Amino acid sequence: GGTALSCGIRTLNATVGVFSYDIFGWYEVPTNLTEIAIEKGMKTGVITTDSTGGATPATFSAHTSARSNQNDIAAQQIASDIDLIWGAANGITTPEEAEAAGFTYINNATQMNALQSDSRSFAQFDSNELWKSNPANDTPTLTQMSVKGFELLDNDNGFFIMIEGAHIDKFSHSNKREETVACVRELDNTVAAALEFAENDGETLVVVTADHETGAIAYKDGRYEYTSGSHSNANVPLLVYGSTNFIENGKAVK
Repeated sequence: GGTALSCGIRTLNATVGVFSYDIFGWYEVPTNLTEIAIEKGMKTGVITTDSTGGATPATFSAHTSARSNQNDIAAQQIASDIDLIWGAANGITTPEEAEAAGFTYINNATQMNALQSDSRSFAQFDSNELWKSNPANDTPTLTQMSVKGFELLDNDNGFFIMIEGAHIDKFSHSNKREETVACVRELDNTVAAALEFAENDGETLVVVTADHETGAIAYKDGRYEYTSGSHSNANVPLLVYGSTNFIENGKAVK
């Protein structure tokens, strides 16, 4: 699902930014949205409450045959030209490796807020706190990460940023209602911040969607209930907000 969003192609389950095209296991490597933005001279960012090597952030920053290839994903992220990659610790990337690759390595909100727009950064935040709306251990919320990301990436050439509230899925797998609701509310705060930025900027497109639904939530006897611990085939929304001032091939488009 992440590859469909990042690259616009259908592929095999568990692959990251690739699709198989013959019986011998050869893989085609399509260009993802982050790479297209970089080619156009835009700044780019990937933000998640999941590990930086999680399936969705990986599809916007790497290409490999399986999401379990975590060492490969981490190496490609470090070698990329992405301006910021923020999430929970992946257990692989070290501060020394990030710094050697030209990133400022950070692991708390204080360091994040001190970043300047001319920096590139790789963040490994506390995985136990990152999903919360009131996290401890100087950990930022998804909304705080997003607002700071807008500040750092905003420039005359434009930017592309992928933001994921990963724990809506994670808690739905285990049918944890209260935690899921908390994560949906935090994502709602993040969307509100993105819409505020877009409205003030006048040239920003905001797309809100999901790769799938989890838990097969159904309305029964006056309340919503989980009916599964897995993904379902329920339709997910695709919501779009943005300025009409977009240019394509030299012409304004709506």
